[in-house]
Order: sequence, then structure tokens, then C-alpha cells
Amino acid sequence: MGTLDDLFRRFEHLNDIGASLSNERDLGRLLEKIVVAAKSITRADGGTLYLLSEDKRHLHFEIVRTDSLNIAFGGTSGNPVSGKFPDLPLYREDGSPNDTMIAAHAAISGETVNIADAYVAKGFDFSGTRKFDERTGYRSQSFLAVPMRDHEGEIIGVLQLINASMPAHDVVVPFSEADQRLAESLASQAAIALTNRQLVRQLEVLFESFIQLINSAIDDKSPYTGEHCQRVPELTMMLAEAAHQTTEGPLADFHLTDRDRYELRIAALLHDCGKVTTPVHVVDKATKLQTIFDRIELIDTRFEVVRRDAEIRMLRQITDGVPKELAEAEFREIEAKIAVDRNCLHKSNIGSERMSDADVEHVQAISARYRWRNPDGVECDFLSPDELANLTIRAGTLTQSEREVINHHIDATIKMLEQLPWPKHLKNVPEYAGGHHERMDGKGYPRGLKREQMSWQARMMAIADIFEALTASDRPYKQAMTLSQALDILEKFRHNGHIDPDLHDVFINSEIYRKFAAVFLDANQVDC
Repeated sequence: MGTLDDLFRRFEHLNDIGASLSNERDLGRLLEKIVVAAKSITRADGGTLYLLSEDKRHLHFEIVRTDSLNIAFGGTSGNPVSGKFPDLPLYREDGSPNDTMIAAHAAISGETVNIADAYVAKGFDFSGTRKFDERTGYRSQSFLAVPMRDHEGEIIGVLQLINASMPAHDVVVPFSEADQRLAESLASQAAIALTNRQLVRQLEVLFESFIQLINSAIDDKSPYTGEHCQRVPELTMMLAEAAHQTTEGPLADFHLTDRDRYELRIAALLHDCGKVTTPVHVVDKATKLQTIFDRIELIDTRFEVVRRDAEIRMLRQITDGVPKELAEAEFREIEAKIAVDRNCLHKSNIGSERMSDADVEHVQAISARYRWRNPDGVECDFLSPDELANLTIRAGTLTQSEREVINHHIDATIKMLEQLPWPKHLKNVPEYAGGHHERMDGKGYPRGLKREQMSWQARMMAIADIFEALTASDRPYKQAMTLSQALDILEKFRHNGHIDPDLHDVFINSEIYRKFAAVFLDANQVDC
């Protein structure tokens, strides 16, 4: 009766293990759980898990455990397997099966190998085992090697167990038929869980590669924001981890699971995917007059036309009898004025400094002061309405209509992301990615959300997006800010309702800016 009760307990344990394996997302921990579970239900002292190489010619050591020798490699042990154990070849140099090794035999034949005592077993090479025993004082006795098959029946690995023990007795015994059936059942469940994890990971890799493809397209489209899509996710995750570790204040209850982290990272990677719809001449507008080229050169040409007209007029005046000194003085005055006005328009075109009312009036006066004849001989205003509108932009290089074009990228991002059939663990991606231009006071865009309407994650991305933009050195319209300048602006944004004040405090107190600067900023930007 006791033996039957024990068997039932082990079956119940096996069922519990199956559920645990299905829920494990980390591959290393999953492999470790398989070995630990197999050792537990068979009462084995040692266990090794091998995975088949991609070329199906070798077995890789993944997990190694021997309790009595305190040996642990792979998984959560902190001791990497790589370099410690050579791969087991499944075939010899002449191509014949290397089936004298029990793990290799199980992989090649697809059959379980159950050895009662390695020292007397026939047909298998245990010379390496004997050397190990001599070196360690161990006595390797009973072996059980179980092949692991995926859902298509293909061998994907081998689970090997060593030295079963009798219940309540410290005596090594052969693996029983019940042990073998339980191990085979576990190996089957484990193989399915492992295959599912690998398939999910392959899909995740494919999905992330597709995201990187989109970001690469955006980067190639605009070299000026080429690394923005890479830096914002890194900064977002730095802030998220700092918030996760916070134990006091409003963020004390904020915690992230591995799935939460993955969801946030995907959202951060996709936060600007809508920029694929933004015209490149707007994204790359380095000066106010730039379209496909900088039209300031056309204005320079007009100034030269005006100067030459003045020079011709001077020569005609001299010919008509006007004193040469008087005519030349008038021309030099016009030439000097042209130089001043030309310099004014060049300065206005840069867009790096905010224009005052006087600056705007000066540009308007220049437009009214000069007339010129186009190639058709038609007298025209010196500046076209479009040129005048651009050159009097108060700050930056974009007109209001161009800003609306740029801002449309977030609408496009939300529209694109909301059309995707997100799985449950990624359902918040559109909200996280779509909120990075909202403000805590409701004055942001595109939806005018207020702080309480936004998740912590969306608010984190807003800070990351702003700080990256302030410190970026690849923008065509401004120089990279120093760390102190960026922090001063971020502080103002904290107080004027632009960004979340609690997250700003975490950003500062955890010195996220220093961690980011150490990786992404030039040394001359780090001034505090």
C-alpha cells in the first residue's frame, strides 16, 4: 500500500510540474526546472539535460546537477556550462553512430536507456565515467537516459539521470520501471514546454526584428534622428527599473513582472513607428528655408541681383554726369545695407534662437525694402509669402503647418498600433507608445490626456522621449545640450505640468541621467 501511495504522490507531483513548466518563460530556468523535477520524482542524485545542436550532430550540455558532490552548472546556478563540458558527438569521424555513449544512443535511437550498474553494463563505454569517479571519489551506478521529442516527434534533447535512491534509505538502486515511465512522461511534457518556449521565442525574435526593420527604415529616412528609436527604449527601461525598485512615495506599489518589462520595451521600440508617414523634407528641415535644398541660396542670388542693379545705376549716373564720388558713395551705402540685411536673413534662417519682435520686424522690412526682376523680367517682392512666413518663425525651423505634419506621426503611430491584434500580454502597447507626447496638465497631443488618465508607463516614455531629444547630438536644428542644461529644462517641465513630478523625482534621485550619459552622451556634454 505504501508503494502505491508513493506512486500516486509522484504522479500528482508530475501533474504539478507540468503546469509549472508551461508557465515558465525563461529558457534557462525552464531547463533547470526539468532537471530538478526529474531528479525529484525519480529520487536521482544527479541529472543532466542535453539539447540537440542545430546540425543534429552533437548534444550540448545545458544543465548539470549532482547533489552529493554539490555540482551545479547552468540555469540559475551562476556557473555557466559553456566551456566546462565538451559537446557529445553523435557520429564518429567515419560517419558511424557514436552509440556507445548512452545519451548519444538515446538521441540516435529515440529509445530510453536504463542501466542498473555502469560498471558491469555491456555495450556502452563508461570509461569517462570511471575516470570521473576516480577523480572525485564518486560511485556512478544507475543511469537513465530519456530522449525528448517535440510535437512533431523529432528528437530535441536527452534527459539523463544518475543514481536513483531507495525511499527513506541512502542506498543507490536501479531506476525502476515506474521511475522510467515517470521520467518518460516528464520528458514528454518538458519537450512540449521547451518547444513551445522556443517557438514563442522565435516569434518574439521575428517580431522584434520586424520592429527593428521599421526603425531602420525611419533611421535611413532621416540620419538626423537615426538613434532616437534606439535610445528612447533604453532610457525608458532605466527609468522603469528605478521606479520598480522604489520603496517609498507614490511609486512604492509600482512593480514590473518580466512580461510587463517586455510589453514596455516593445512599446518603447514602437513609439515613433508612425514617422514612416512623415515627409523626409520636414523631418530633416535643418533651416527655415530648407525644402529639398536650402533656399537661402536663392535669396543670396537676389541680393546679388539687387547689388548689381545698384552698381549699374551708379555707372549710369557717372555717365550722365553725376559726380563720381557722390555716385560711388551712394552705391557703397546700398552695398553695406545689403550686407547687413543679408546677414540678418542668414541668421534668421538658422532657427536656433528665439526671434524677438524686432527681429521679425527687421525681416519684414527687408522684404518690403527691395524689389527685383525675375528671369522673365517681372518685378517681384524680394521675399515670397512662403519665404517670409518661414523666415519669421519665432523658434525652431518649422511652420505651424509643418509642426502639424510632424505631430501627425503620433496619430499615425496610434492608428497603426491599434489595428494590430495584440495578445493579452501586449495589449497595453498602443496606450504606452501613443502617450509620449501627452502632458500632465492636459495640454499635450494628440488626445489631450491628463495625468490621471495615463499609465505610469506612458508617463515614463514621455520623460524618456523629452530627455533624449534635449541631449541628442544628431538634430539638424540645434546643438546637443549639456547635461545641466537638459536637467534645468526637465525641472521646469516638472513644475509647469509637462511631465510627471513623481517620476521626475525618481529620474533625479536614482541618477538615471548619469547612467544614460555614461552610455550615450559625448564626454563634453557631461558637465554635472
